[in-house]
Amino acid sequence: MSRKGILMVLSGFSGAGKGTLVKGLLERYDNYALSVSATTRKPRAGEEDGKAYFFKTVEEFENMIEEDSFIEYAKYVDNYYGTPKEYVQKKLDEGKDVILEIEIQGALKVKKAYPDTLLLFVMPPSAALLRERLTGRGTESEDVIASRLARAVQEAEGIEEYDYLVINDDLDTCIRELHGIIQSEHCSVERNQEIIGQMRRELKAFE
Repeated sequence: MSRKGILMVLSGFSGAGKGTLVKGLLERYDNYALSVSATTRKPRAGEEDGKAYFFKTVEEFENMIEEDSFIEYAKYVDNYYGTPKEYVQKKLDEGKDVILEIEIQGALKVKKAYPDTLLLFVMPPSAALLRERLTGRGTESEDVIASRLARAVQEAEGIEEYDYLVINDDLDTCIRELHGIIQSEHCSVERNQEIIGQMRRELKAFE
């Protein structure tokens, strides 16, 4: 029986290292696929359609909304962003574990539409380290850092909605732990009802 892929959402505070963790999983293991979002924003230098994003016009995106083509979508700063169902389903059918890197509100929308979605929340071991990482980027003003920390305060209230908490202290250890959680999930009784049913039918044939 072929292995079915797991749909998972990876969320976390800005500065928690979500992007680095996803990159590590994709580089080390061949059973993961990163969901490619659709957006109406213009491509930046070096971004290719279908890799960084699926770039759409506003009309195309809104037609996709009408056709119920998104797992979830939202509008940020005058641009739409969404997760196309077709791409995700294709990867799941191929047996890939599909990662969606989105924030809490989007994660809960996905969970509501797809109850077997695995929700993973990433955070550093302390708030002080989170601030240190944000400051260490050297790319953002104090005001931006303050707004990201304020948002983290709000996001922290929703952590209990997730299935697993992943502490990103040492990157290498965290990548291995994250991979271990996902592989263990493949063995859960809840996700193996089909094979359990098959075994029961085969056993009854002996009666």
